[in-house]
Amino acid sequence: MDPKNSPTEGGQPLLPLQQDPPEYSSHGFPPSQIYPSTSGRPAQQYGAPAAPGRHIQGSYPGQTVVTVRRPVNVSFTPLTNPLPDYLCYSIFTMLCCCLPLGSAALVYSITTRDANTFGHQPIARRNSRMARILNHVNVAVGILFWMITVTYVILVFIAIANTRDYYNRNYRPYNGP
Repeated sequence: MDPKNSPTEGGQPLLPLQQDPPEYSSHGFPPSQIYPSTSGRPAQQYGAPAAPGRHIQGSYPGQTVVTVRRPVNVSFTPLTNPLPDYLCYSIFTMLCCCLPLGSAALVYSITTRDANTFGHQPIARRNSRMARILNHVNVAVGILFWMITVTYVILVFIAIANTRDYYNRNYRPYNGP
């Protein structure tokens, strides 16, 4: 490319174009091939960085250009010493004690497992602690519930037995004269 004919801004040459493959639109063609430039200027090459403070304009006046970057692949390293997730404890308390508290504990257990997998130790620590607390509260509520239920059943049987004894003592069948 001839330096005399290269585009400039304020006397400064623009940054050279990147030699990466062009960024494509949803149609599979570079946008400059879909809509040719009608402004008399060369079409903006996609993927080229803009000069600071410069607004990139598309093929048509007023059309802005959005440069799409390639996604960055980030690999996560699991924790070497994962925190306990209390998943089995949560399932047990959910099924045997109190369903709402057990469900909440199960959610915290699963998020603890995810945080351990992705290496987020502070999140794993917080969720593990919350799962343990919810499971302990759930067991306490479950024990209290079962104690109240057993006490109620015993009192009902005692009341039935007392009513039967009272009936047998006071209401004897009439055998006639």
